[in-house]
Amino acid sequence: MLDVLPLATYCFVMSITPGPNNVMVTASGVTFGYRRTIPHMLGIGLGCGFQIVLVALGMGVVFERYPEIQDVLRWAGAIYLVYLAWRLLKAGLVVGEAEGRARPLNFIEGAAFQWLNPKAWMIAVTTATVFLPKDMSPLLGSLYVALVLFIVNYPSISVWTLFGTAMRRLLASERLRQAFSIGLALALVGTGAAMLRE
Repeated sequence: MLDVLPLATYCFVMSITPGPNNVMVTASGVTFGYRRTIPHMLGIGLGCGFQIVLVALGMGVVFERYPEIQDVLRWAGAIYLVYLAWRLLKAGLVVGEAEGRARPLNFIEGAAFQWLNPKAWMIAVTTATVFLPKDMSPLLGSLYVALVLFIVNYPSISVWTLFGTAMRRLLASERLRQAFSIGLALALVGTGAAMLRE
């Protein structure tokens, strides 16, 4: 019988703790609300799940053989977060006005970002090596792990999106919206800097 509790606990801890994805969905929740952020959140979970399957089927060997790939991904991810911070400031987080000038990340963009996200790669490598069921084929086992991750990840990142959505309602004045916008942009830049230090 599969012992799902340790896997689910690991997925919960990695999904609920601060990281690039959670900063991004918080910003999206503030700017666009929960409903319009759903495709982005689905992309995160399925993108991470796809990485798990690839690592379990042998892609992890590529990272072991060519560790410089991780550096390239780290830099690309940090640059992308700086770009998103700029985009966030440009949108201004003005509810209503921002919706006319900008759009949330879509499903494909949410999934694709996981390729640049070191935390997502760490989750994929750890779950594929530590939690892969020994009595299943690599494909079935990785699909099982990816499913558990998705089931745990979605409500976890929803907490961050709902926090952003709640803040959207509280930010009544232009000054508060601008201050919060700057704070989230700085958080994205700080997350990018932290990725480079890892």
